[in-house]
Amino acid sequence: MRFPDAEHIISRRTRRLLRSNLYEEREAAAVRALVRSDDVALEIGAGIGFMSTLMARACNASQVHAFEANPSMIRYIQRVHALNQVTDRVQVTNAVLGARKGKATFYERAHFSASSLEAEPDGETSPVVAEHTVEVRNIKTTMKAIKPSVVVCDIEGAEADLVPLMDLSTVRLGVVELHPQWIGKAGVQAVFDAFHGAGLTFFPKTSNKKVVTFRRDW
Repeated sequence: MRFPDAEHIISRRTRRLLRSNLYEEREAAAVRALVRSDDVALEIGAGIGFMSTLMARACNASQVHAFEANPSMIRYIQRVHALNQVTDRVQVTNAVLGARKGKATFYERAHFSASSLEAEPDGETSPVVAEHTVEVRNIKTTMKAIKPSVVVCDIEGAEADLVPLMDLSTVRLGVVELHPQWIGKAGVQAVFDAFHGAGLTFFPKTSNKKVVTFRRDW
């Protein structure tokens, strides 16, 4: 995969990780192993466009719907998709998914990966560089329209609130990066309970530390 130069987004360390196939390696390993060519994927937290490109290019997923809350990242993500020739199968949307439609404040931080809906998350040292008012879309309405078979989620602690709201009836695979330093034991349990309650079971083989996978059939 190829990523355009952009010093404010792709640091030297990130570039090294990308070149050595170590960027988001735990999440990427799960996706590579389990996403199929007939899958429709919903990605929540698109970052630099890495995972959506991986699913479309390496896994040949049928469709990828990527949602990213940070408006400063959208143009770069689109460039990544274009450079890797996956724009025909990947759609990126600048929006937050939540309980009901509306607006939310998104806090962009100097380290973009630390940006989130939280103004002052515990232990976060990267300073806020901008505040954005972003669209919130209803998660149930969105999933009803997309009918994803795969959900990939990395949203800096918001997973504890969002995953329990999901209608997972069409989903066969979930890949979630947990952030226990912010969501605690109760938040981790909420994520597991939501998937287990929908008939998806924790899959140890492709789970690794804070990246957890759930499968309907295995």
